[in-house]
Amino acid sequence: MKEVIRVTPAALEVVRKVLADESKPEDLALWLEVNGSANGAYTYDLWFGSKSQIRPGDVRQLEGDIPIVVPEQSVERVRGAVLDVNQLAGEVGLVIINAKTPPLSSAPVPPRGDLTGPVARRVLEVLEQDVNPQIAMHGGRAALVAVEGPVAYVQMSGGCQGCGMARATLSQGIAVAITDAVPEISEVVDVTDHMSGTNPYFEPGRT
Repeated sequence: MKEVIRVTPAALEVVRKVLADESKPEDLALWLEVNGSANGAYTYDLWFGSKSQIRPGDVRQLEGDIPIVVPEQSVERVRGAVLDVNQLAGEVGLVIINAKTPPLSSAPVPPRGDLTGPVARRVLEVLEQDVNPQIAMHGGRAALVAVEGPVAYVQMSGGCQGCGMARATLSQGIAVAITDAVPEISEVVDVTDHMSGTNPYFEPGRT
């Protein structure tokens, strides 16, 4: 069967290393599912699940010794996409580069705060000069929504979704970059509407 999603060698190596730490890795497959949409792009869930859960209509794609399963309802949404490696602020994760976009939605735009203060301007500089040039290579972007006291609220868009490595999400990488450069900020909150409520990550033993 023709592949649904292309997996780069670097991404396959990351998956192989994480799978090796799982209990009974021979019984597991990497599942990749569209779990919603945000800001004109699909959002995703990645987890290691049992091969026994594969149903008729799901696509099973073998990458070397790693089976990858795309549930039936996600197949056409991710067909032609690329699973690659992304690195931000020292954290290595996975990113899905997908030219396909969800239908236009009438979902309301989150309210935006005043970004004219000195702290907000410095956070914006970090995003524009340090963060976005890195994640733009993978079709992603991070925008500052608001600053309230020591908290910066950030919204992510595009195909850049952090994944794996003890839930080391892309938002954590962004948080490190901001808090290191702007000491007035002690917390960075991801306010992206991920529909399912979480960023993708490897979730051991999901059924």
